[in-house]
Amino acid sequence: MSDAFAPESDAPIAYMQRTRDWYLALGYGNPYVWAHYAELPFRPLDKPLARSRVTLITTAAPYRPGRGDQGPGAAYNAAAKFYSVYSGDTGIDHDLRIAHIGIDRKHTRMEDSGTWFPLPALRRSAERGRVQLAPRFHGAPTNRSRRHTIAVDIPEILARCVEDETDAALLVPNCPVCHQTVSLIARHLEANGIATVVMGCAKDIVEHCGVPRFLFSDFPLGNGAGRPHDLASQELTLEIALRLLESATGPRTTVRSPLRWSENADWKLDYCNPARLAPEELERRRAEFDRGKENAREIRRGTSIA
Repeated sequence: MSDAFAPESDAPIAYMQRTRDWYLALGYGNPYVWAHYAELPFRPLDKPLARSRVTLITTAAPYRPGRGDQGPGAAYNAAAKFYSVYSGDTGIDHDLRIAHIGIDRKHTRMEDSGTWFPLPALRRSAERGRVQLAPRFHGAPTNRSRRHTIAVDIPEILARCVEDETDAALLVPNCPVCHQTVSLIARHLEANGIATVVMGCAKDIVEHCGVPRFLFSDFPLGNGAGRPHDLASQELTLEIALRLLESATGPRTTVRSPLRWSENADWKLDYCNPARLAPEELERRRAEFDRGKENAREIRRGTSIA
């Protein structure tokens, strides 16, 4: 074991500040205001985990072939987004993908959905008797409008969880705003009797909002459930989340995964860092973002997933 200090960059990315600086560099004013709460609900499990019905809540989108490139390494695709809550059968596999604008596309290629949608791992856990599996998982739209999320999406997710007699939920976000979305959902579920764990990579956003339980993986965004193509990593990450459900004694309980993405932490310097891009590249990114916003606006007017 080396006695040398880790480099200063080897700390969790400050996503709130990084995204603020990024959008200012692109020429946008009126920086986004992140949700923050002083008081938090907390719901302990009222029975052993082996008898508790657990669900997943994801911000990943069902793959729709007619919506353009959504494969590994694909650029941001606004057409692939969804704008209403959806649910799926936990007894079968699903092709869910992440096409969010804030995903780290340089350091992870989004080839293994087990890193953002741990349903297969949760199903295996249920087969071993570790948990009971809820009949459905639920998809949570990522809206920059907290008002819409709180007034429309969150009550719908709660209603579906209650209908399924869910005892606990694992929430796995992807982009920065996804982390805020699932944090808001976790608060509401806990206030209504459902225990939660957020499994994410944006520590500052989740802790700023305030959640009952948070499993932090210091990985590029989109890998909150473990490293890609590393089943042991994904199994361990899920087990830590389940232990957190059992062991937390109060809100704002954060556990940091012992896993590292790589020995070199330089990947953290690239995310939304205008200092690493030429002016013409920033201009191209601004134009790309504007096109994405317009496409999303058009789709939102008339498209949903039931």
